[in-house]
Amino acid sequence: MEQDRNNNNKPEKDGKKRPNTLLTLILTGLALLLIVWTFNAVSNSQYEQTVFSHFLEAMEAGNLAEVELHSDRIVYLTKDQAEKPGNQQKAYFTGLPTGSDTFALAQQLDDMGVKVDRHIAKDNSMIFMLISYAVMGILLFAGMSLLTRKMGGDGMMGSIGSSKAKVYMEKQTGVTFNDVAGQDEAKESLQEIIDFLHNPQKYTEIGAKLPKGALLVGSPGTGKTLLAKAVAGEANVPFFSISGSDFVEMFVGVGASRVRDLFKQAAKVAPCIIFIDEIDAVGRSRDSKYGGNSEHEQTLNQLLGEIDGFDSSKGIVCLAATNRPEILDKALLRAGRFDRQIIVDKPNYQGRLDTLKVHTRKIKLGEDVDLKRIAQATAGAVGADLANLVNEAALRAVRHGRKAVTQEDMLVSFETVIAGTEKKNTVLTDTEKRLVAYHEVGHALVAALEKRKEPVTKITIVPHTSGALGYTLYTPEEEKFLSTKDELLVDLRTTLAGRAAEQVVFGVQTTGASNDIQRATDLAKKMVTLYGMSEALGMMAPATVQHQYLEGNTYMDCSQETAALVDSEVKRILETCHKDAMRILTENRSLLDEISEYLLVKETITGDEMMAFINAPKTEE
Repeated sequence: MEQDRNNNNKPEKDGKKRPNTLLTLILTGLALLLIVWTFNAVSNSQYEQTVFSHFLEAMEAGNLAEVELHSDRIVYLTKDQAEKPGNQQKAYFTGLPTGSDTFALAQQLDDMGVKVDRHIAKDNSMIFMLISYAVMGILLFAGMSLLTRKMGGDGMMGSIGSSKAKVYMEKQTGVTFNDVAGQDEAKESLQEIIDFLHNPQKYTEIGAKLPKGALLVGSPGTGKTLLAKAVAGEANVPFFSISGSDFVEMFVGVGASRVRDLFKQAAKVAPCIIFIDEIDAVGRSRDSKYGGNSEHEQTLNQLLGEIDGFDSSKGIVCLAATNRPEILDKALLRAGRFDRQIIVDKPNYQGRLDTLKVHTRKIKLGEDVDLKRIAQATAGAVGADLANLVNEAALRAVRHGRKAVTQEDMLVSFETVIAGTEKKNTVLTDTEKRLVAYHEVGHALVAALEKRKEPVTKITIVPHTSGALGYTLYTPEEEKFLSTKDELLVDLRTTLAGRAAEQVVFGVQTTGASNDIQRATDLAKKMVTLYGMSEALGMMAPATVQHQYLEGNTYMDCSQETAALVDSEVKRILETCHKDAMRILTENRSLLDEISEYLLVKETITGDEMMAFINAPKTEE
């Protein structure tokens, strides 16, 4: 079976894969005719065609300046036209009547003093003309043969509709499920498909049918394409990989032709797997805006037909990946086509830890590296982020001349992803440094006093390339999937505490709080429009999330009155949390001053250093 499968992928030795000689000859003939027609058209475009009587009238009136005599025509220039500037002169040509004596006509024109140029001998040289056309035809045929060979074995036009799928045989992808971590649920769903390909009898005996397709859905970087390659490595069957955009072309019908060719190739080597990455490029929902003859609709219709057409018992499975399942056509998602939607979500703590272990297999780690702490700090990170973090840590270790990656390299790389690298050449004034210090300590102090579950890990007032003049880093002690209203309000108070510290201490408002205000506004708006945490609106959700696996923005689907009420509620929540933050900082002004002065000296402090000030015994006055 394996030998037959490999043989099916070898180039065919018959004429099907050779350049189409007939097509080449046709193209050569058409090109030659086009060249001759173009040459004659350009030559004749210089003259205006007249009748022979017009030539005779000009000759009798003595109005001829120059004449060219050919075997079949006469080209002449009148004296009126000869007196005009060169770019405005107009020559004429007319046919020569059959049986005309060109020698006598030339002698008569000579006697009249007209300049005559005879081309009779050249026109009779048919052998030279035939040889020229033959040489031109041979050169064109050679050029067309080379072009058709470059364009593909089926000829120049035949290769346009051929599939662009990249075929992996056996385990050529070099990826297995051991290389994919943090996606246990997705791997379990795909493992069943792989098992069916290996042991179909176990399922057919009970009457079960293999799912025709599975759709991998998730945020960018979660590992959808990596999972598909791992399926190829595990399944031990041919694997066709193609992007949805490879079907889409300018010419109507090309995409549908490529779909047909892809499934035709797959049927020859079944059992096999077809993987279409970014299927939303071709599977977008149909509408009547552009009619039913667009390239996009024809390609999608062909894809639907091919999925319905193949027999699942032959072992052809379609996998697809997308970040935007909400825009896919409903017909594509119905049972019998893409039967399963496999969610490839952001990994949890254990998933991040396993992912870090996978990405650090080939990295030399120091004895102090604690991957558990890194996994704990990177809540919300996807597999691509963690791979980038590990690589940045390795690069930093090399820059500092170390042979192994240390825990410091890992933590600094994590902070680099968040805030960028340090801007060592940026020099703040003393006033600006004090403002930044009190701003960042304001965040950290309110977070600590509100007894958040995310303790402060680091506070710095060193500028970074992301534009931040300083930042406060939190590390969650445990991973949470639900938040109460009170916890969200604590988040808001902490976020707005930087601006509150500026006002409490300096009585000013700076631009440094712009990002804080944006994040606080977004959270407060979600509380009102999505979470039902507003007294004015109650359990009403006037907003809808768009593209939840991409930017996750919301759009309002409500009346203007409701939108105005939402704005007033968001403003009320923000103002209340801001006042609470100012109250907390005012009541603990001495702590705020002490920690800020300490930060001004050291520029970067840890959460433990800050907690030492908070937990220090109070002296009685």
